[in-house]
Amino acid sequence: MITAKDLGVRFRRNRGSRRSFKDLFSGGTRRSRPGEFWALRDVSFDVRPGEAIGVVGRNGQGKSTLLKLVAGVLFPDEGTVSVRAGVAPLIELTGGFVGDLTVRDNVQLTAGLHGLSKQKISECFDAIIDFAGAAEVVDTPFKHLSSGMKVRVAFAVVSQLDEPVLLVDEVLAVGDRAFRVKCYARIEELLAENRTLFLVSHNERDLRRFCKRGLYLNGGRLILDGPIEEVIERYNSDHPA
Repeated sequence: MITAKDLGVRFRRNRGSRRSFKDLFSGGTRRSRPGEFWALRDVSFDVRPGEAIGVVGRNGQGKSTLLKLVAGVLFPDEGTVSVRAGVAPLIELTGGFVGDLTVRDNVQLTAGLHGLSKQKISECFDAIIDFAGAAEVVDTPFKHLSSGMKVRVAFAVVSQLDEPVLLVDEVLAVGDRAFRVKCYARIEELLAENRTLFLVSHNERDLRRFCKRGLYLNGGRLILDGPIEEVIERYNSDHPA
């Protein structure tokens, strides 16, 4: 389903800097210049259909960068990533939503951009609004919603997509308990349909609940790829409370 080979992503801390043409065509062997750092380096793994994988690591260790590479919204400076299926990303919670458009328009726009037909959107529209609990704000501009409601709408839309791969980045840490219960139930439904899940979370209970395999990233490198219990144990031994 997914193959990553020697992935590397390089960023610059100085936002004002620019890449020259020489930088663009020099390839991955060029030495890093001052102010540059590797968010990911030498990361390789394979994912089979239906696997549920927890991505573990401290903040700033490359977890979200990895999900963006799988989603195709970020391109590697080194290596390759091949995804042989469609992806439903819930990475940046309000990404793709337009503040001045209503919830109704945003649901239709976002679902359409992800490939849902008008008929399919019409068929699942009520379910999306019901899941999000957004009936009272369906004609309200998205920018006027609370942060919690924005998350509800975003998750409701993405979880209705038919894509085989679901990427979830910390969204289960947001929202009230009742909403989390609904999210858990929906993820379990998707896993029962043999969907592939990438879950970034600092909640060990969530990781154990959904994932059988883990990827532990530290310093932008893949330290361990194995059973989720072993990955969590290694992470905790490296970073005791």
